[in-house]
Amino acid sequence: MDLRQLEILRAVAERGSFTAAGRHLHLSQSAVSRQILLLEDELNEPVFLRIGRKVRITPAGEQVLQLSYRIFNDMKETRSAIREGQDALTGTLRLMGGMTVCLYVFPQLVKEYRRLHPAIEVKVTPGTATRVIRKFRSGHADLALLTLPIDDPNLVTVPVMQEELLLVTAPAHALASRRRVTAQDVTRLPFVLFEAGSNTRRVLDEFFLHERIKPRIVTETENVEIIKAMIRVGLGVSILPYQAVASEVRTGQLHCTRLAGSTLVRETGWVYPRSHRIPRMVQEMMRTLDRLLPKLRLSPRSGPASANQAKVLPLVAAPGS
Repeated sequence: MDLRQLEILRAVAERGSFTAAGRHLHLSQSAVSRQILLLEDELNEPVFLRIGRKVRITPAGEQVLQLSYRIFNDMKETRSAIREGQDALTGTLRLMGGMTVCLYVFPQLVKEYRRLHPAIEVKVTPGTATRVIRKFRSGHADLALLTLPIDDPNLVTVPVMQEELLLVTAPAHALASRRRVTAQDVTRLPFVLFEAGSNTRRVLDEFFLHERIKPRIVTETENVEIIKAMIRVGLGVSILPYQAVASEVRTGQLHCTRLAGSTLVRETGWVYPRSHRIPRMVQEMMRTLDRLLPKLRLSPRSGPASANQAKVLPLVAAPGS
């Protein structure tokens, strides 16, 4: 069995006769017939039933036909991947992410990506996980960086980093002067939290449930800038990833601390449609973040929360992930 025989079998199956297949492949009818006979001899099984001038494929022929589709599709994708790797990247990459990712990761990431691939237009759209999944299903997104888990069999998730979530207060708040803050110390405090339904909020809700805390929620929003503004004026406290407050903590506008005895972690990862081949522009974006990760402010280096070392996971992308 060789590629030429598979090509001839497919032509006969799709066109319904040896004559039509020969015209399509620029072969004589006898040449087509001979190759089919050789294939049948090798299989010891007919692949076509001759009915007058027409033919009908047999179950054995159908198996070989499906094999031919797989082989030729793999060859096509391999050729495309090789050509794509030889050419400069062009086109549009539709990138999505949660609010904190769009604010604190994407600006540096997209800048570096555009430096490496100036012919690529990157369109960034913020959105919740639910909205991002809808965009993937409608074909309007290529890649997203989201808080995990994302449970969808049609999507691949690749964990990238883990961030410990910290208690964030105004600098003048009573807890800001304490060397040790526990979960019970925040039981009666007003909270400004991410909206219910987000994966980050899910982590916090599980923490509250485990610690038997019924938080007094004064505001729920996906906009982290609103959360920080309300904390600064003393309307409540929150639990946020460090990179969302790093600048304000450094300048003394906010204070962050670890909740002793509790481990609050959110995992962030790449999400993209499941496919036999990951587009090169998507792979390059993932590699760019992998190189950029050491430069991101994922954990405080000193102060009350210095023990909070966010973990950076190696980037391993595979179609079957």
